[in-house]
Amino acid sequence: MSQTNEKVEHRVRGVDHAAFPTFDPAATVRFYRDVLKFPVVHSICAAGWGPEKHPDFIHFFFDIGGGDRIAFFYYFGWQPAGDQSAPGDAWARLPHDTPEFFVNARHLAINVADEEDLLEYRRRLDDSEWPTEMQVMHETIESIYTHDPNGYMVEITRALRPVTPQEDLDAALTIDALCEVATGEAPSMDKLLTRKAELIVERAAAWDAARKELAR
Repeated sequence: MSQTNEKVEHRVRGVDHAAFPTFDPAATVRFYRDVLKFPVVHSICAAGWGPEKHPDFIHFFFDIGGGDRIAFFYYFGWQPAGDQSAPGDAWARLPHDTPEFFVNARHLAINVADEEDLLEYRRRLDDSEWPTEMQVMHETIESIYTHDPNGYMVEITRALRPVTPQEDLDAALTIDALCEVATGEAPSMDKLLTRKAELIVERAAAWDAARKELAR
């Protein structure tokens, strides 16, 4: 069911932390604490935790601003699985023929205020073992990208302009169309755009009535 016209109570306050495994905690600390200057704010030494065969581990956190944190698990005695020359990261290795766009789909994006801050982080990365791999101007944001020591893609991004109410409405239409098309037979972009156009026609009268009501 679409929630486009419903007022949904939003009770969360954002990301507390995103957590990932690491097999190289020393390099991870160098990247996040020493290069990006994200301070270590919490760590847990978990010995004898959980089921009998659960390895001892360290769970450590970096402050990435705004009350948000990125965290890592280092499991003592635990070794990476799979072909380490294959695409992927410390969490999973993928077949060698996996397209790069799919490998990099799982990533963390960290927001900065403006171009000056973005370029400062580019400088820090370019002076390190993990230089900027690309800088991209998207429709509403500009981003720099690299991979951390664990193979996770990290994006640092700034807004180029505010997202408009019209774009929010367009996003809602896109998602409603996607939810229908993706659960049907042979989903495609053409089918999504067709269904989106149909939804615009179906909802036009209600939008017009709402506009007239606001104008009264």
